Amino acid sequence: MISKIIIQIVIFVALGLLLFVAAGTLQWPAAWVLIAEMGVGAIALGLWLGRHDPSLLAERLSVHFQSTQPLWDKALVAAFMVCSIGWFVLMAFDAVRFRWSQVPIWLQVVGALLILLNACFAYLTFRENTYAAMVVKIQTERGHRVVSTGPYAYVRHPMYAGVLFFYIGAPLLLGSWYGLAAAIVSLSILAVRAVLEERKLMVELAGYREYAERVRYRLIPGIW
Repeated sequence: MISKIIIQIVIFVALGLLLFVAAGTLQWPAAWVLIAEMGVGAIALGLWLGRHDPSLLAERLSVHFQSTQPLWDKALVAAFMVCSIGWFVLMAFDAVRFRWSQVPIWLQVVGALLILLNACFAYLTFRENTYAAMVVKIQTERGHRVVSTGPYAYVRHPMYAGVLFFYIGAPLLLGSWYGLAAAIVSLSILAVRAVLEERKLMVELAGYREYAERVRYRLIPGIW
């Protein structure tokens, strides 16, 4: 567990370095706010999981590529990671290095609040679903079953719904209109993953097909 936590810290530090190196300066208050929000949120959720659901914490700290993971999920996760790295570099170029975009301060504040909403969605998801692993798989060893309470009563993928808030909030906070436009690439990958994940769950997880018929929307109630 300690080694996994160290790996996560290294990844987090690398993300911060990526932003500042691409921007060419450490004097970027919005980036510091983003890193602080992400760091505090991750620590708070980790501490909560450590106390209330250590099995899920272990799953969340697992590597992104596993032997039981479908090949298509490995490909989508890899594509998502590459696109996300490029996305952060683009926002640094746009907002600071070349200053192509100018985002009003009030919208940057809205962006910071949307990132907090993402953390709230993650908490609500973890509170209800102890099977919310990093990769797509059926956790038979943990008694995997359908979860339909909490946010799962309204959308089938509340964690992904929360990620929507992050991918809108981060470019607003950082001050990048190009980042906001480019977010559609990563979100499209996430949407494809949601569809393919559901196909697997309908075949391999008892009761999921009936749940999907009852809860009609994947991410956004009334839309999709």
